Amino acid sequence: MSDELSESVKGKFLLAMPGLPDPNFYQTVTCMCEHNESGALGFIVNKVHPLLTGRELFEDLKIDCNASVDKLDIYLGGPVQPSGVFVLHGPPFNWNESLRVTDWLYLSNSRDILEAIAVQEGPESFMIILGCAGWGPLQLDNELHDSAWLTCEPSSDLLFSTNPNVKYEKAMMLIY
Repeated sequence: MSDELSESVKGKFLLAMPGLPDPNFYQTVTCMCEHNESGALGFIVNKVHPLLTGRELFEDLKIDCNASVDKLDIYLGGPVQPSGVFVLHGPPFNWNESLRVTDWLYLSNSRDILEAIAVQEGPESFMIILGCAGWGPLQLDNELHDSAWLTCEPSSDLLFSTNPNVKYEKAMMLIY
């Protein structure tokens, strides 16, 4: 085990090695939003909730919505805080609770962005995610050292415009 922080993977995609045994991360693409001495935070971006619709989510949150939410995919971001609702998004970035991930990508989890998305007034590019993936101090660094993960530069097109069923394969192609 390493006791030093590796190069930060904040803002990168983390790809599960093909043989990774953890079923939570099998063939996943995880967008890393934070990685420092306190730990790491990311969101799986290629697992769509099999049952929950956008309309059901907004109704559960008691947010008024229009028909545009009927076609929204809700993603399963990881095993931590499974009821937490997060939004990975492009501009604009002026929401109440926002964390800059890269120049073109922010993470928000405030009600104002969800209310805007519900009536088609939110960011043009976004994904709504339930739950997240988290690592304690140096946990991810040790997993990276043990070659459990591959990393690559993120792509807005892959994140927001690619079918979730092929994101892993397409992300793997970004490595080479």
